[in-house]
Amino acid sequence: MAATRMISIVGKKDAGKTSLVVALAAELARQGKLRVMTIKHGTHAADVDQRGKDTWRHYHEGKAERVVMEAPGQRVIWERRERESDPISLARRYLDGADLVLVEGFAAQPLPKIETYRLACGQEPLYDPARPDAELWVAMITDNPRYRAAFPVFRFSDTAWLMTLANIAWDRAKVLDP
Repeated sequence: MAATRMISIVGKKDAGKTSLVVALAAELARQGKLRVMTIKHGTHAADVDQRGKDTWRHYHEGKAERVVMEAPGQRVIWERRERESDPISLARRYLDGADLVLVEGFAAQPLPKIETYRLACGQEPLYDPARPDAELWVAMITDNPRYRAAFPVFRFSDTAWLMTLANIAWDRAKVLDP
């Protein structure tokens, strides 16, 4: 089995990270060559179950350490953690068998990065050539027509770049040690 590769999609709030992860995963799935899995970094606890439902009660009222909900075609795991895990540990624990893991967020982690940058979200992107980890940026998608960088820069207005970006994601992703 080939080693798992990982790349992070980063950007400010509402810059289009989720849309890009979804588009890349769909493109790679369309090509039918890779098992693509994703990790989403959240800034607050996610409400993935409804108050009062059985799994909610197991987790919130029963204080279970881990709850697995199995349904036709779906499995959801709720797990209590004292501290946040890094995306590499999460991939090793939960995404065994992935060829490529698209990570949404985790901008501070040492993973190659594709940034979504919209002017409406701030005048400057997260990328700064003076950052100590600037070499991790491999591409950017932006609506700023004047933005240039030492890596490929694509425009939101032209979606013809999706296949090229999928190839960049694969080629520049971090290969995890077995």
